[in-house]
Amino acid sequence: MPPKKQQNPSGLGKALINRKVKDAQYRRETGNYTTDIDATTRLQSVTQERDLDEFLNTAQLAGTDFTAEKQNIRVVQAPTVGVSSAHNPFLLSAQDEKQLVQRHGEHKERLRVPRRPPWTKGTTTVQLDRQERDAFLEWRRGLAELSEKEELLLTPFERNIEVWRQLWRVLERSHLVVQIVDARNPLKFRCEDLESYVKDIEGSEGEKGTGKGKRRTLLLVNKADLLTKAQRTTWADYFDANNVRFAFYSAANASALQEKLLQNENGERQEGSDTPDGQSGTETSGPETSEPSTDSEPDVGAINEVQDESDERIRVLSVQELEELFIKTAPPLSDFTDSEGKSPTKLTVGLVGYPNVGKSSTINSLLGAKKVSVSSTPGKTKHFQTIHLSPDLLLCDCPGLVFPQFATTKAELVCDGVLPIDQMREYRGPVGLVTQRISRPVLEATYGLTLRRRGEEEGGDGSDAVLAEDLLVAYAIARGYARAGQGNPDESRAARYILKDYVNAKLLYCHPPPDADGREFNNETSEIRLRKMLGRKRAPVTRVGKGADTAPDVSHVLDKNESLETEEPAPIQSNKSRTLDREFFDSQAIGSRPYVKGGSRDGHGITRVRLYPHQNSVADDGRPLGAKAAKVASVLEASGLQGPGSDKKHYKMKRGKQRSGKGYD
Repeated sequence: MPPKKQQNPSGLGKALINRKVKDAQYRRETGNYTTDIDATTRLQSVTQERDLDEFLNTAQLAGTDFTAEKQNIRVVQAPTVGVSSAHNPFLLSAQDEKQLVQRHGEHKERLRVPRRPPWTKGTTTVQLDRQERDAFLEWRRGLAELSEKEELLLTPFERNIEVWRQLWRVLERSHLVVQIVDARNPLKFRCEDLESYVKDIEGSEGEKGTGKGKRRTLLLVNKADLLTKAQRTTWADYFDANNVRFAFYSAANASALQEKLLQNENGERQEGSDTPDGQSGTETSGPETSEPSTDSEPDVGAINEVQDESDERIRVLSVQELEELFIKTAPPLSDFTDSEGKSPTKLTVGLVGYPNVGKSSTINSLLGAKKVSVSSTPGKTKHFQTIHLSPDLLLCDCPGLVFPQFATTKAELVCDGVLPIDQMREYRGPVGLVTQRISRPVLEATYGLTLRRRGEEEGGDGSDAVLAEDLLVAYAIARGYARAGQGNPDESRAARYILKDYVNAKLLYCHPPPDADGREFNNETSEIRLRKMLGRKRAPVTRVGKGADTAPDVSHVLDKNESLETEEPAPIQSNKSRTLDREFFDSQAIGSRPYVKGGSRDGHGITRVRLYPHQNSVADDGRPLGAKAAKVASVLEASGLQGPGSDKKHYKMKRGKQRSGKGYD
């Protein structure tokens, strides 16, 4: 007889009992009964909400009770179209964008980080929770008023109070707060109000009445390997003029250098293990073993850029130098004594910033191993983590937070990586912004494309600008992306790939400081990219064969040895005009001959009547035919076999070969 199965293997009864006890305790403290949400979803990042969800969450924060009424419906329209999430934004003109940026500067002080209310050790948990929710609700109301009354577009910001509580805990525990930003757009990922909030936190734990202004901040410009020496110098001058402590760092280069050194050490160990037993004790301890370590020093300049010792401000720091900078910049630990007069034994460095700027990657590069989970998806880190870097240094990793910022259009948010690319609906605006920032030669060299040049008769202005439609169509045809049905180019799929390349720095564009020209700031970057892509083959521009009448003329593409500068540039001619000229002047083209559709036999098209023998002695283009050719043509015409043929009544369209697009990426 088999053993009796356990009635409750999962222990569900104990879980229900514990839950009931906790609910009863909460009901005694607050006087309210509630069923809280699952603890696993409390720390889920929420940056965008529907109108109904936003209303319900706001009512939950305020603790408001309301009664629903049936058949009492009123349609409320948004006061401004620009703020509505259903609005499809287009790119602004230069003048409109300049005026909007000026308005952003006027209301810059109203973009604040939610503060934690003052608390003491005598404050109960329920009282502190109620105060935090009230303060957070007032903060959200202020941002809503700024967006609605001033008609300004805000970036999607974090709306979950649980995620902001993680930031509050990290700031209160840290002695030095390091704000990590992306080097391609430092000002977009920098929150100035966060630096002011760090100075307002009191004491060693944030308790009220223990003294302000003890903590310090540092701006760490990550991914600095994407900037050139001149670009780093420009940003260094800007930060110095605004009294900002900063440092340049590259977590990717530091990790690559550590992996290379680790491979060299493993190779040395394998070579040492392969030596004879009698020589292993003498050769491994001799001076020859130190040669690989000295030879590996130039690799630092190969992975990082060659450092300039004349200006220490623009130096891309190594792991050891960054750790020393943390200790040098941090305030003395004697300022953070507790109520018993004891000072902390370790320096705590908090790392905060936007999602996907490299906070976890920076920690992994400092540790020399993968200790923190890293992902390209924003918001991978859900809870703050503490990592012991050394006996005297402790790192505190904060979850990625989307701070409220001003934005001109939603296309800019997509290009900055704030909005998810896979969930976007309108793609022409973001791709149009990419074509404004990346020049035509760089786009053609990166993807191996031959982009269309529009003349004035086709709506172009005759300049070297690239339209979003032309880039998407050329990219989709080259890669073989087509929609189901008629097989038109899949522009939506092509837009997602192009925007991901832009966010991942394959199409590199670095934003300059305010009042600087973006084209001039990125000239050196474009030249480096063109030299790297020199000689790359071009992708096909169409799936139509070269002999077809609709085949585009690509004779305007220059060779490598041709110069881009001419004394008198020829006017840009459209494909339609070139096709018309070719059909008119080319005697072999079908357009230069008379053509009648459905003239006589079986509805087939004819070019001329060939009923008599002498009419078959001359070809359609006027060329004389020999006696043999004229006799054959007469026999075919008399028998009715001239032309497409008389036996087959149904002619299926022959499917041509479609290029897959592989090999051009």
